[in-house]
Amino acid sequence: MNIKKSIVVRVRVAFLVICLFACAIMYKVVAIQFQDGAKWKQISQERRIRYQPVFATRGNIYSDNESILATSLPFYRVAFDPTIAEAKKFNAGIDSLAMLLSRFYGDRSEDYYRRKIKNARHAGRKYIRLNSRQINYQDKKMMANWPIFRAGKNKGGVIFEKVEKRFKPFGMLAERTIGFINEDKNGAGLEFSFNNDLAGTDGEALFERIAGGNKPIYDGTEVQPQHGYDIKTTIDINLQDVAENALYKALVEKNADYGCVILMEVKTGEVKAMVNLGKTKGGYIEDYNYAVGNQGRTEPGSTFKLASMMALFEHTNVKLTDTIDTGNGAYSLKGRIMTDSKIGGYGKLTVQQVFEKSSNIGVAKLMEEHFGNNPSAYIEYLNKFGLNSTLGFQMDGEARPFIKSTQDRTWYGTTLASMAIGYELKLAPLQTLAYYNAVANNGVKIQPIIVKEIRKADNVIQSFKTRVLNEKICSDETLKKLRAMLEGVVSDGTAKNISSTDYKVAGKTGTARKVKDGKYVKEYSTSFAGYFPADNPKYSCIVIIDSPRGVNVYGGDVAAPVFKEVADKAFARDLAMHKPLRARVAPNKDSLPQVKAGSMDDLSLICNTIGISNHSKVSSDEEWVRVQPKMRSIEFLPNPVLNGRVPDVKGMTLRDALFILGNQRLDVKVQGAGKRVANQSLEPGTIINKTGKITIVLS
Repeated sequence: MNIKKSIVVRVRVAFLVICLFACAIMYKVVAIQFQDGAKWKQISQERRIRYQPVFATRGNIYSDNESILATSLPFYRVAFDPTIAEAKKFNAGIDSLAMLLSRFYGDRSEDYYRRKIKNARHAGRKYIRLNSRQINYQDKKMMANWPIFRAGKNKGGVIFEKVEKRFKPFGMLAERTIGFINEDKNGAGLEFSFNNDLAGTDGEALFERIAGGNKPIYDGTEVQPQHGYDIKTTIDINLQDVAENALYKALVEKNADYGCVILMEVKTGEVKAMVNLGKTKGGYIEDYNYAVGNQGRTEPGSTFKLASMMALFEHTNVKLTDTIDTGNGAYSLKGRIMTDSKIGGYGKLTVQQVFEKSSNIGVAKLMEEHFGNNPSAYIEYLNKFGLNSTLGFQMDGEARPFIKSTQDRTWYGTTLASMAIGYELKLAPLQTLAYYNAVANNGVKIQPIIVKEIRKADNVIQSFKTRVLNEKICSDETLKKLRAMLEGVVSDGTAKNISSTDYKVAGKTGTARKVKDGKYVKEYSTSFAGYFPADNPKYSCIVIIDSPRGVNVYGGDVAAPVFKEVADKAFARDLAMHKPLRARVAPNKDSLPQVKAGSMDDLSLICNTIGISNHSKVSSDEEWVRVQPKMRSIEFLPNPVLNGRVPDVKGMTLRDALFILGNQRLDVKVQGAGKRVANQSLEPGTIINKTGKITIVLS
């Protein structure tokens, strides 16, 4: 009995303690809710509401003809405050809205969206994100007209959260030149180099942190962002495309590691194309700016012989016709054997031929003869030419040139000869091109530029002009010799394969052996640098192709053809470089155009272009004519095309003939492989028969 009472007492005491503890909890809840409620609500509100940045719209990057290379496009996430809409409007539109959301996103059922929105409304939630998928501006405009949404943000509750994405309309074209910038403000190319101008200044506004995301609070205290400036580049998107296609084909054909092409205007220094393609598992992409950066800084090889010859001509009275014996192709210099590419050697060559044939022995002997006792003088000339200095290019990451001095601990007895042929020194491709451009520009070395203007809408904030780095890198007499040698390389030397009958090219091939594990191996960096047209230079260009594989892996075989393709396309597009297509003598019947019939406008334009006198006996409303040759001119005669009758298409080009016959609803069969219509199966002027078939023969 005593034990039973003891247990009952203990139970009652425990129960009493629990009741007291529960009462204490209830008291605390009531105290927090009513006595201290305002205080805690204020703290909660302060923690939920805070200022956050409102990001500025990034500026655009334009090509030289105002084509957009990079822009920020608006995308949106759709959020919703389901508590805002009036009950009548909400109930009337919720079913249609749920159906439209389900059909548009295609990820959830109509019932899912209906329940999600209704549950949020019943719970009093002021913010839900309907879907994380981003929509474009056109989708946003469409959604803004949906039920409930069409009432707008303040009465319907729809929230379109703006998200900007960088978009490049031309895809991979000039991708590395345009560059990028990441969330840590690191990047490359123009996006990184001009980030301070492109980025603008962010604003700020109040946001409330609630379940599902952050809801903006527009209370009038927000600071509007200052959008970024636009930049206009010097890039010609058509020439960029030409250069990229030409380089890509060569890289694939030779299975090379990487390549780059830079095309620049001689007088202005404006970079019209800059292509960088590196090899990956999936092919070739713009993965690094080899044209400017450290990874592209290499021993230039024979393209550097131009600088050596410039130093030689400035220092001595050597003439292009002077001769030097290059021997049998092997030359022993202080314990090192130097060779030429031709087995058996070139024997005796003129100075001009030494350069044209890219004789290592010839250049080395000239350097040893005139600078052997004073190699510092050679280095001083290179420094005077500006080859030891960066160009101050507008894009970050320009590699620093390496020109060895005689005080360098790695200077050996053979260093002078090695440097003379492009070894034991390093240059970035853009730095080599700037030097060649100076030779094309009558000795004026200018700073390459890739950005012309920084603008805000149509207002120019800052413009960039040509800056001269060196008024005269050498004498006019030296320039004359150098330009003759550069033209000789293409007409008679290592780049004969790219000689053109339409315009002159001047340049130099380069083939440099690469270093691996401290030793030169049989892998090459090939190059071609030059300018065109040689007699009045408009463009300078350099092509680098690294580690080509297979046979014929010299600069003239690999890099020079890419230069030729780029130059041909650039020449074809620039009519200002073309010589007038005027007849050198008065035309006669034999020199008149061979087309005998066609469009009067086309034929008249051709005659006027090539300087052939022409007269017309045709009314102004006649479109098609026949050609009557005279002694020194031609005459246009009527060639009417009548509905329902067979036209006379003899003498016309196939294109014109098909156009006319097709308009007469004739079924045309073509025979022969010529360029003009020699005969037709139906006589001109006859009524078109029911079959509607005609055969034309080309010759």
